Amino acid sequence: MGTLHLVRHGQASFGADDYDLLSPLGQRQALRLGEYWRERGQTFDAVYSGTLRRHDETLAGIVQGLGGAPAALRLPALNEYDSLALIRAVHPEPLVRPDTPERYRQHFRLLCDGLAQWMAGVVSPEGMPSWESFAAGVHGVLEAVRQRHAGQQVLLVSSGGPISAAVGAVLGTAPEVTIALNMRIRNSAVTEMSISSKRLMLQTFNTLPHLGGLDHADWLTHA
Repeated sequence: MGTLHLVRHGQASFGADDYDLLSPLGQRQALRLGEYWRERGQTFDAVYSGTLRRHDETLAGIVQGLGGAPAALRLPALNEYDSLALIRAVHPEPLVRPDTPERYRQHFRLLCDGLAQWMAGVVSPEGMPSWESFAAGVHGVLEAVRQRHAGQQVLLVSSGGPISAAVGAVLGTAPEVTIALNMRIRNSAVTEMSISSKRLMLQTFNTLPHLGGLDHADWLTHA
């Protein structure tokens, strides 16, 4: 039986003008994950990723740490939803930059509200597909992995939204549970699913084995 390793990107640049850029810590997280896998002899038969810059940079760090991997199949279906569009859909008034703990919490409260209303079909954020279309895109990638890679090792680099949608599809979770999963996925965290010709099955969720020592205790991030 094969394994699908879903990896959330490393720490991006939350609160900056361009979020879609790994921070120096995010780059180290990705490199460390690749090094961890190389130390344990992990290799991959296939690689999938989204097309966002933070996906590309995370994958580059992992591959550097691994010492090589197959070329990635880059798929827009693995890209994150537009969090700012979701927030604007439920809070049209301008918000100040989330540069304090309270503003940070407000940002994510509004994001969760936007996600819930989007998933329920109450709002249609500008420039975004429906939740049904977003989730169907993720499910299509999972089906492709199941059909093509039974018995193989597959790496998939994406974001919290698609990864939580993937877990939700496999487990059949309610929308509110999918949102809760989304909010908990940490940067560079690994979620594993076993691959058989018939189905995918969740094995682990949101793990950070590569950051388990005291040397990396301050490398754990969520944004």
